[in-house]
Amino acid sequence: MKRVPVSAFLVVLFLLCAPLLHGEEEKENTAVPSGNPGKALSAFEKQLREAGFADVQEIDPTLKVELKYASMENFMGINVYGDLTRGYLRREAAEKLATANRYLKRLHPRLSLLVVDGLRPRHVQRRMWEIVRGTPMQRYIANPHGGSLHNYGCAVDITIVDELGNRLDMGTPMDHFGILSQPRYENTFLKEGKLTAQHIANRRLLRKVMVAAGFHSIPIEWWHFEAFKKHIVRKRYSIIE
Repeated sequence: MKRVPVSAFLVVLFLLCAPLLHGEEEKENTAVPSGNPGKALSAFEKQLREAGFADVQEIDPTLKVELKYASMENFMGINVYGDLTRGYLRREAAEKLATANRYLKRLHPRLSLLVVDGLRPRHVQRRMWEIVRGTPMQRYIANPHGGSLHNYGCAVDITIVDELGNRLDMGTPMDHFGILSQPRYENTFLKEGKLTAQHIANRRLLRKVMVAAGFHSIPIEWWHFEAFKKHIVRKRYSIIE
């Protein structure tokens, strides 16, 4: 019987294994979104999609999602979202967010936007309001009677993460209910040494990419951005109960 050269055997072995190696490499290099996109859609999510909402990670798979109110790691210490882990916005807002993320990656390829809250149904807003009512935190939560732009799916709470998922240091955590989190006082806090130049640079980077994509920032929370002005939202869209 003719002997097969060892070199030929190795070539065949490599060709057989190559697809497996390639598959493992793709799995390792593809960002796995934390919004659990493989999970079956709930009836509520199906209704959202029929109403024109979009899962932000379907618009841009490189966006990261980690809903703070779908865990106990928030200022209330309870999960008020149940099993909702995907980030939803009105499609127009989701497309703006994807534009912001692409701009960020052009500036800094290793960074990504992390969505921490998007659409917030009004029944959740009511629950949050009941928790904070009568406390100093009440001023930071919109009264559910009038609603928040989150309740329309037109606002997003967001930050920036590096390729390892580490959040850039913005000087305060999200939902820090104090003036240190307010952009309007940043220059003062920089002079007083309460915020560093890096904190300010990170916040400005976030504002730069979001505003360039058409979002509006607010003066009291560095993490909150609105896709449209309030009067436009209330004229164009319905609140989500």
